[in-house]
Amino acid sequence: MQSVLIVEDHLETRSWLASIAREAFPNPTVGEVSTLGQAYAWLKEHSASLALIDLSLPDGCGTELLQYMQRHCPETYLVVTTIFDDDRHLFSALKAGASGYLLKDQPRQTMVEGLVGIMSGKPPLSPAVARRILRHFQQTPPAETENPLSEREEEVLLLLAKGLGRGDIARLLDVSVNTAASHIKSIYRKLNVSGRAEAALQAAKMGLLGDWSKP
Repeated sequence: MQSVLIVEDHLETRSWLASIAREAFPNPTVGEVSTLGQAYAWLKEHSASLALIDLSLPDGCGTELLQYMQRHCPETYLVVTTIFDDDRHLFSALKAGASGYLLKDQPRQTMVEGLVGIMSGKPPLSPAVARRILRHFQQTPPAETENPLSEREEEVLLLLAKGLGRGDIARLLDVSVNTAASHIKSIYRKLNVSGRAEAALQAAKMGLLGDWSKP
């Protein structure tokens, strides 16, 4: 990760997250802001490979920023860092475009390992969050619908589920970035989702990804 944006209103926590990012990745450029307004202003002048976003901010909810960055910064890997571990916050964040969800009450090393895992395609999910997601699908009846995706779209979805952006997907599949973006847009439309994590979870629920949810 070359550049990391941290959106967190508590100074000590923001500094803690910055130090974790610097431990997880080699020499990243780290931007630190404390409000949604500051985040929008920062994004007008900079780009980020990774964004760590708190949900409770002085001027609004972090899901607003997730939605904005999902539309305008599609190459940024979006991770929520929060104290909220309930279904409402979790699934709202995933629907808004988050690709990871880390709880700030975890030990430092667990946070570092969660971020390091991004580089190998492992979505950064706190253990309690991963269990909550699994329980959600265990309690939800399986969708009785045919696979709406083409073979190529399934390939793209598998790469999305591993955390890859459209640039990496285009390179691996030997297609243009615009073609990869079109496939992603089609996947989101067919699965009625708005972000890569939600798309992967929906596909897992439908049985399209096999053992994707297993370590």
